[in-house]
Amino acid sequence: MASYDLIVIGGGPAGYVGAIRAAQLGKKVACVEKERAGGTCLNWGCIPTKALLKNAELYHTMKHHADEFGLNVEGLSYDWEKVIKRSRNVSDKLAGGIEFLFKKNKVDYIRGVGGLAANGKVEVTDADGKSELLTTENVLVATGCVSRELPFLPFDKKKVIGSREAMNLPKQPKSITIIGAGAIGIEFAYFFNAYGTEVTVVEMVDTVLPVEDNEVSKLLEKSLTKQGIKILTNTKTTAADTSGDGVEITIEPAEGGESQTLESELVLVAIGIAPVLPDNAEQINLDRGFIETDDRYMTSVPKVFAAGDITGPPWLAHTGSYEAVQAVEGMFVEGHVPKQVGTFPACTYCHPEVASVGLTEEACKEQGLDYRVGKFPFAASGRALAVADSEGFVKMIFDNKHGEILGAHMIGGGSTELIAEVALAMNLEATAEEIEATIHAHPTLAEAVHEATSDAYGHAIHI
Repeated sequence: MASYDLIVIGGGPAGYVGAIRAAQLGKKVACVEKERAGGTCLNWGCIPTKALLKNAELYHTMKHHADEFGLNVEGLSYDWEKVIKRSRNVSDKLAGGIEFLFKKNKVDYIRGVGGLAANGKVEVTDADGKSELLTTENVLVATGCVSRELPFLPFDKKKVIGSREAMNLPKQPKSITIIGAGAIGIEFAYFFNAYGTEVTVVEMVDTVLPVEDNEVSKLLEKSLTKQGIKILTNTKTTAADTSGDGVEITIEPAEGGESQTLESELVLVAIGIAPVLPDNAEQINLDRGFIETDDRYMTSVPKVFAAGDITGPPWLAHTGSYEAVQAVEGMFVEGHVPKQVGTFPACTYCHPEVASVGLTEEACKEQGLDYRVGKFPFAASGRALAVADSEGFVKMIFDNKHGEILGAHMIGGGSTELIAEVALAMNLEATAEEIEATIHAHPTLAEAVHEATSDAYGHAIHI
């Protein structure tokens, strides 16, 4: 019977990162993954969707804006099979890279379904149903989540799909209804619309990307509508009929009212995620199905820890990786006090891109904070104009007493890269004065962060 210092159940962004970090600390480690290293994020989420979205952006630009660049494009077309294949190739390459990192760091990579067993053991069941018991001092559960179904609209993986099926469709749908206007729903809405699929988005609350700053959400909804996406906010889905060739869903105003029927070839349900618990997890305390942990990421079972999506929000790959590192260092580094997720960036990779960190202006108002706001439009950015991507703005929110950053909200090209500067600044407790004192290269999109900061204090030069 193999024996380890740590067995990680799950090989996604929390699992594989935690396993490698423990190996770097000189521990004997195994990582159990039922599909392939990288988990949902790398194989069926973050990475392949970004490959698909880049394809969509390129095609959309060539189709609608080539003339702006002085380009003459005739007979522009696309090969759907190759579009999908490219995204799969990107995922396969990165998954192979993680498997290489396991070998490099001497992590035992075990394919199978991991379950908790008594007395410090993990049971692994392979694809043939054969089980093996492994002994370990510690367990890190990082089993992640899957797309959540609607009770009256279960996935059939043909006409009613989740995000996993959406990124691997054998043929392009002529029409699709997307239920849910969070990051996943909006990204797929942009992707399918770019290729000419008729897209309708249904969202129960009154805005797309409900967790984002209201100004950003409103501009994004306006932009997506202009691109040809039909967006129905304040609308709930109440029933569905999949008996025909396509899918009929019944919708009505969220606050009640007359119902109507939408018909489409496919329905993508993007209303959230559901936890994937390891086998024999009954002894672990849960909160709404997600694993509860203490300030050291330990569950209610001694020596069994958990990190990533399985522990609840925020459901982000980068926060999961952070949690796993903190959990592992808490296990094996003497005197280390694990940190909890605090300030973290969030990104949505549609076009225009959306990125944020910290408090929204609405949250500042609700908390009664004394704050000020600065904004800078990309329409006034030399770099944004030069690359013909000037839609959107950067919004910075500062505490009036000390000038510290309370939040930043961006919409526009490059936003998902720019947000890291503000996240680092917040982590270092930088002030508006220090951002203004930092010379930003010209011409860059990052100047928008500097200018928005200056605008908050009446110092902006270029607006």
